[in-house]
Amino acid sequence: MRPKSKTTESASITRKYVESFKTPRAEVNLPAFLAAIVILLGGFVVNRYVAGEWTTIRPVVAGVTIFLAVYILFALKVANQWDRAVILRLGKFDRLKGPGLFFIVPIVESIVQTVDMRIRATDFSSESTLTKDTVPVNVDAICFWMVWDAKKAILEVENFYLAIVLSAQTALRDIIGTHELADMLTHRGELGSRLREILDEKTNPWGITVQSVEIRDIIIPKDLEDAMSKQAQAERERQARIILGTAETEIAQKFAQAAKQYEANPTAMHLRGMNMLFEGLKEKGSMIIVPSSALETMNLGAMGGLAALSQIHMDNKGAETPTNPEQ
Repeated sequence: MRPKSKTTESASITRKYVESFKTPRAEVNLPAFLAAIVILLGGFVVNRYVAGEWTTIRPVVAGVTIFLAVYILFALKVANQWDRAVILRLGKFDRLKGPGLFFIVPIVESIVQTVDMRIRATDFSSESTLTKDTVPVNVDAICFWMVWDAKKAILEVENFYLAIVLSAQTALRDIIGTHELADMLTHRGELGSRLREILDEKTNPWGITVQSVEIRDIIIPKDLEDAMSKQAQAERERQARIILGTAETEIAQKFAQAAKQYEANPTAMHLRGMNMLFEGLKEKGSMIIVPSSALETMNLGAMGGLAALSQIHMDNKGAETPTNPEQ
């Protein structure tokens, strides 16, 4: 499957946002429609009182009624709370209207567009853009913006929605090209702030302010992701070895200090050795191998021989004692 070129990608994005920005299809203006029906009914009643009967129609009354009904049908407009209607009179800007009910002069005045004044969120991305250290990345971001001057947004730029998207994509590509991958991964907030400043400076003359830009995701190639994972693992292993070596150095220093204390006090050394043997023999069924030099130093061989001789003497004495009292 052949990858999409940048020209094809830009064309598809342009079509997408142009279609979403088109003036909405004319909908039934229910308040104007009801007002026209009320005017027709009122004219019918007035014609009854003027003519004196229901079947006779006065041309003047009928003409005025139809004219008023048609005028109300085309002149009465409704704007939502968050909308502002841009009205042109004979091709020139006249005023902004809304929200609520308002009137225009049919034929002479027209509503070219209704501008949404709420905060909007627009997502954009830059595909396969090289960073400063020549790493291809795909960056997804979202821009929060709003129109604060509907007149400028309509008169200064043809399609402000599309202009926001294309400007954001261009600024994002420029930012990626001036930053290294490590900076982008660790300083997303600063990257978004810089993008907001660039976009806000460009869109302010259009009556649009960019409130914030957030970097949602930075996608890197799979091979580079595996290499970075191995690098991070090697770095952690290096840190572990450094910590282990530092601990060994500290332990050796403590042993050296303890050796100085035991060197001047052999009794303390004997007590420490006996304590270590006692701690090891407390466990049931344990066996400890002790060097002969340690036994001679602590005089454990003599003490062990005396203990064994005492045990043999006790066993012999028990054997000489008769077990039967009658003998």
